[in-house]
Amino acid sequence: MAREFSPQTVLIYVMVVTAVADRRVGDNELMTINEIAKTLPIFKNYLPAQLDAATADCLSLLDDEDGINIILNLVKKFLPAHLYETAYALACDVIAADGKAGQEELRWLEMLRNHLHIDLLHAAAIERGARARYAHE
Repeated sequence: MAREFSPQTVLIYVMVVTAVADRRVGDNELMTINEIAKTLPIFKNYLPAQLDAATADCLSLLDDEDGINIILNLVKKFLPAHLYETAYALACDVIAADGKAGQEELRWLEMLRNHLHIDLLHAAAIERGARARYAHE
């Protein structure tokens, strides 16, 4: 497990859990996570090695029987409240990049939304924004 839990690390955890929720990690999901980590201001000083380590640590946690709850608790503990909607938006972006939302991914979004107490109206707006950004012709 990572020694340091920064807001950036737990945001990576959120995206990784989202990508593996349906037990299939697509190339679009991986590219989206990498692109987000390279371009968003929150990841300005986050190094590729940190991304790789956080991904590996997250996947290791998911092997634990209670991995999802451990990750949700880490997110709640180490992510400032003003970044809760950011976490939800990043999860939505990873799902939208794949082009479809399966039941497992929707369940993960629901768990994340509930754990972070994101209002349903705000969640719907974030979800709609992700669909708009990843729309195809």
